Amino acid sequence: MICPAEAGLRLALSRPAGPSSDFDLNPDIRLAEARLLRPAAVLMAVWLRPEGAGVILTKRSSRLRHHPGQIAFPGGKVDDTDAGPEAAALRETREEIGLDPAQVDIIGTLPVHETVTGFAVTPFVGLVRGEFQPVPEAGEVDEVFVVPLAHVLTPGLYSIQKRRWMGEWRRYYAVPYGPYYIWGATARILRGLAERVQA
Repeated sequence: MICPAEAGLRLALSRPAGPSSDFDLNPDIRLAEARLLRPAAVLMAVWLRPEGAGVILTKRSSRLRHHPGQIAFPGGKVDDTDAGPEAAALRETREEIGLDPAQVDIIGTLPVHETVTGFAVTPFVGLVRGEFQPVPEAGEVDEVFVVPLAHVLTPGLYSIQKRRWMGEWRRYYAVPYGPYYIWGATARILRGLAERVQA
């Protein structure tokens, strides 16, 4: 029997989706037409727990080159040895948080998201059932935590904030949860799904 959380996600993923990028709220930023984007993939792992569905997120190590200390989905660059973006997302997730790909049921993808750091990120939505004990990857992940699915699927909890980036103000979505400041690409991707759930 499909639980309400799963049913709602499957319905949302069947609806049309708009584009997604770090530049959605910043139309004045001019992007080069011939820019080269590096392929990456992440997993929006929705853990179907008895106490309620939640999204598994990570707090990246402050020592990383890209997005240090930020809240992110597990994932990373697509390597030449990966069969494709989905394989990369599952491999990176296993490496970063210890989640066995056999425990993940991929039910769809979200729009490819362009980041300010030059990545084209494909987000995969995967359901996680059963017991799971996160194992953060040393040097890559400082913490693994779960945010209630209902929290990130409520558009009213999102705000638009801004900060300086390369000498200009850049606007972005944020959806804080407790001590975790979820913002930027992660919040934008989640917000896109929230809009489809509410449609």
